[in-house]
Amino acid sequence: MRVGHKIFLVGGLPIAIAALIALAGWLLLAQAEKARDGAVLAGAIYRTLTLSTTVRDEFLVARPGERTDHAERFARLTAESTSSLDDLRRYARTPDQAARIEAARAALKDSIDQMQALVRITRENDGLIAEMAARADALVSLADQARDRQRAANTDLVVSLTAKAATLRQVRDVVGAVNELRALVAQAEIAAARGGDRAPSMVQVRNAARDLAAALKADRREREAEELLILTAAYEAWRGTEEPRPVAAGGAAQDHPPLPSPVNVLDEWCERVLKIDGSAQRALHDEVTQLLSYAVQANETEQATQNIALETLKLGQRTAEALRRRDVPAAASMLEDGRRLSETAAALPISPLIQGEMIEAIDGWRERLGTTVEGLRRQNEGIAAMDGLAAVIGETARSLNEIFIDDADRFGTFLLRLLLVGAGAGLVVGSTVGLAVARSITGPLRQLQRSMLALAADPGRRDVGAAVGRRRDELGDMARATAMFVEEIGRRERALRRAKEEADRTLAELRQTQSDLIQAEKLASLGQLVAGVAHEINTPLGIALTTATLVRDEARDFGEVAKTGQLSRSRLSHFVDRMQEGSHLLTANLARAADLVHSFKQVAVDRVSDEHRRFSLREWLGELLRSLGPLLRRGGHRLALEAEEEFEVDTHPGALAQVITNLVKNAVVHAFADGTPGHITVAVSREAGWVRLEVRDDGRGIAAADRERIFDPFFTTARHRGSSGLGMHIVYNLVTGQLQGRIAVENRAGGGTLVRVEFPACLAPAPARAAAESRVPAQ
Repeated sequence: MRVGHKIFLVGGLPIAIAALIALAGWLLLAQAEKARDGAVLAGAIYRTLTLSTTVRDEFLVARPGERTDHAERFARLTAESTSSLDDLRRYARTPDQAARIEAARAALKDSIDQMQALVRITRENDGLIAEMAARADALVSLADQARDRQRAANTDLVVSLTAKAATLRQVRDVVGAVNELRALVAQAEIAAARGGDRAPSMVQVRNAARDLAAALKADRREREAEELLILTAAYEAWRGTEEPRPVAAGGAAQDHPPLPSPVNVLDEWCERVLKIDGSAQRALHDEVTQLLSYAVQANETEQATQNIALETLKLGQRTAEALRRRDVPAAASMLEDGRRLSETAAALPISPLIQGEMIEAIDGWRERLGTTVEGLRRQNEGIAAMDGLAAVIGETARSLNEIFIDDADRFGTFLLRLLLVGAGAGLVVGSTVGLAVARSITGPLRQLQRSMLALAADPGRRDVGAAVGRRRDELGDMARATAMFVEEIGRRERALRRAKEEADRTLAELRQTQSDLIQAEKLASLGQLVAGVAHEINTPLGIALTTATLVRDEARDFGEVAKTGQLSRSRLSHFVDRMQEGSHLLTANLARAADLVHSFKQVAVDRVSDEHRRFSLREWLGELLRSLGPLLRRGGHRLALEAEEEFEVDTHPGALAQVITNLVKNAVVHAFADGTPGHITVAVSREAGWVRLEVRDDGRGIAAADRERIFDPFFTTARHRGSSGLGMHIVYNLVTGQLQGRIAVENRAGGGTLVRVEFPACLAPAPARAAAESRVPAQ
């Protein structure tokens, strides 16, 4: 039997048993689901009724303008509950359940009627409360109007009182000044009568008279002030024994009867002023006292009017709070407070018209409060009835919910027992059949597993699943497919191994080729240097050889002349001049050749040697740039060195020379067009232990797209001229490796290219240098 048939047998028998159990379970689940739906609907009705009670409470505490929304929401909720109760009839299985549903529907209808009556009463109370608020506002407005009138009267009274007080102060100042003057005059007369020397001085009398005159002028009594000053002057003259006499117009004294004593005249004047101002002072004092009494009474009236307004506001707040809490006794007690407030308003000494309107407003407020209290009592009775009905409806919905839940639980328990019995029977039958089928399948699989393990231990085996492969079922097919798969894996593994070996060999060849190209580039650079130096040395050596030949010929001719004995002074002078000129030419050209040889020797040694040493950078750069002269002279280019100071560095001169040579050569090849001479500058400076080396040219610069690839190996824009593309790559590796520095390339603002190389003036210790140089091949 094939595996598929065995699996069908193992799975089909339990499925048949499960189908029978499922059919019975479906019937039981339908009844349980119906019971649970009834329970859910009963619970929803209970929650909706609870929510409707909450909405009713929100309706009672809401503002009058917002009550309509809550009433409509209550109507929607009760309508939903009525519809749900109608739907719940379909889930009733017993007469008791149907009777409970009908009782809940009747109670819900009564609750809806009570809510409609409550809405009507509440709207009536809202209207009455609004009228009460309007009456209270009118009362407050009348109280404010009465207070404003009283305040205006108080303002006029304060103005009058201020004016009277100022006048009283002026009169009191005049009286005080008169009394002071009389006292000083009296003291002076008493002292004169006794003959004492402790009499007040005339200066004190004069000052007192001036103070009195100033007080009179402040009271607008200028004439009396002038009289006082005249009488005071006469008194002073009299006290100085100069009795005043009338003088005629011509200046002669007139004959008159004796004049009264100046002191008596002054005293009589002061007495007259005291009588007049004393009477005025007493009258003003009485007027001020009366005005103060009026002011106190007016302030008390204003305070009482303000208290009416405050009591009205407090009474309105207490009434609103009692109505909000639906406290009937507290709201009824406000009627007595309103009566007392009306009596207080009737006793106020204010305008009769305003007083009458205030009393009418209070009485109207009390009348509407009584009507509102009666409506509040009926409202509380309706709320109590609705609470009772809500309790009945809620209890009915809760009991129905419990009944439906119990039915669903009973159906569920029976279904669970049925499932347990059917599952046990199906498990026994299915296990027996499954065990037999499993043994017929797992045996061949174990054989195949052992063959695979043996293949893992010995990849050379070829008999994978040979015993199982002879079967004619799915296991035999799987064993034959496994053997074919293993064979294919072996073949592909051998092919991959050969491809990997070929790739490794190709990679090694590429690395060796790259190294050979880099070494060839270095040797080519050194060869160019040798060719250039040889060309430079050829010129001074040729001149020296020619000069030596001429000197030899001159010496031979001079010897022949000397042998004949015909040597003249002019001939001797000519020979000496020629010898001096020849020796000068020989010395100059041989010295120039020696300098070139010395420079080439040092540069060549640095190129060949890889050791670092300490040397003077500016002098070393001069020798290096002189050796590069032939490279520049063919194109007519100029090479300049900018080094402000001489300093020593400890680095690899060979690597540094290779860097500078490649940069200069790169500028000569790429920066200038054919036949166009250019200018190249090598600038060096030192900053905080680092050396900055810049190679600048005034050529055509580097394109932005090429600037990012300039250090890539084998990248060049002049391959048609024989460039290999390794020059800048070598520069980058030497700077970042042996020189332990960094390099950057940028275009200059005025045209051309700037290559900036920065490296330490003193190399790091050997371990750090080795670590830095080890990164060069990877880069």
